[in-house]
Amino acid sequence: MTELIPPGPRIRRLFHDFKHTAYRLEARDQYDASYENESLAKFLAGESDDLPWMQSWLDMLREATAEGRRFARVRLVTLPLTDYSRFGVWCAQFTNGAGEDIRYLVRDKAEALGLPNHDYWLFDSRKLVRMHFDDNNAFLGGEVVEDAAEVVQHNYWRDAAWHHAVRRDDFVTDQQLRGV
Repeated sequence: MTELIPPGPRIRRLFHDFKHTAYRLEARDQYDASYENESLAKFLAGESDDLPWMQSWLDMLREATAEGRRFARVRLVTLPLTDYSRFGVWCAQFTNGAGEDIRYLVRDKAEALGLPNHDYWLFDSRKLVRMHFDDNNAFLGGEVVEDAAEVVQHNYWRDAAWHHAVRRDDFVTDQQLRGV
C-alpha cells in the first residue's frame, strides 16, 4: 500500500482541487463517523435536526455545482436497509438539493455485476483514492492509487454502477420508504 492520507486537510483538499467530476462508490451499510451520531439518534427517534455537521459539505457542493463541477455517488445497500442506510437516504435529499447526485444500487445486483466491496473516490476519472476503514467502520484515510490498470478498472466499475443505480427519490418510492 502506498501512503495513507489521514482524515483532515489533505483529504479535504481533494474535493476542491478536481476540475470536472468527483465520484464515490459507497460499499458499506454502516459507517462510524462520530460527528453524525447525534443526528442519527435524532433521525431514529423521529426528531427534527438541522444537520450542523453537514453544512460545510453542502456549501462546498453548492460552490462546486455553481462552478460547473459535478459530484456523484452510488451507494450499495443491503435490503432491508439498516438504520444507518435509512439515515443516509434521508440525508441524501439535502446533498442532492445542493448539487450532488446520489443513487442507490441493491447489493445483490452489485455483486452480480462484479462491483467491488470497497469504497473509493474517483476524481476527474484519473485520480483514484481507495478509502480504508477499521473493523468498527471508522475512516482511517485514503490511499492514492496510481496504477493505470486499477484506475481504468475503477472507471469501469463506476460506469457499471451508475448505469444500474436508481435515483434517490425513485429508490424511496420503489422501496416504499417512509420518513426519509
